[in-house]
Amino acid sequence: MKKNFNVIQIRGIKGLIIAIGVGICLAAGFILFPGYVCMYCWNFVAKYAVNMPSIGIIQGLLLWGIIVASYFILKKDKVVVCFKTPEGLSEEELKAVFEDVKKQASEDPVLKSMLKAREAELKLKISETQTNNQEEDETTEAKK
Repeated sequence: MKKNFNVIQIRGIKGLIIAIGVGICLAAGFILFPGYVCMYCWNFVAKYAVNMPSIGIIQGLLLWGIIVASYFILKKDKVVVCFKTPEGLSEEELKAVFEDVKKQASEDPVLKSMLKAREAELKLKISETQTNNQEEDETTEAKK
């Protein structure tokens, strides 16, 4: 389990406005501006080339996408994306997680109710397994 796990919380209208602003700035900085530069460079070359059409901002964005995709395809370090199910946590890690949740649940009523529901579910599973084990024991004794 990560010890230095950070969670970003967006609280209220001000936090929402800041998050939207950050998203817009990231999109402008990494998508729109490079697309504009690609458009400008293409049109600069098209001015001096014969029979080369000029392009608009949409085509510049597409050109930027082609450049980025080509970079990732031709890069020496291969990008590998793999999907797998996470491995189960050990008993100590689970206990640590539940202790953290219980600490947070004392402050949050929603978390408190979720924790109570989970504990009730676990109690039901334990009682079901105990009754199943008792029934199995009774059937094995009856067969003897």
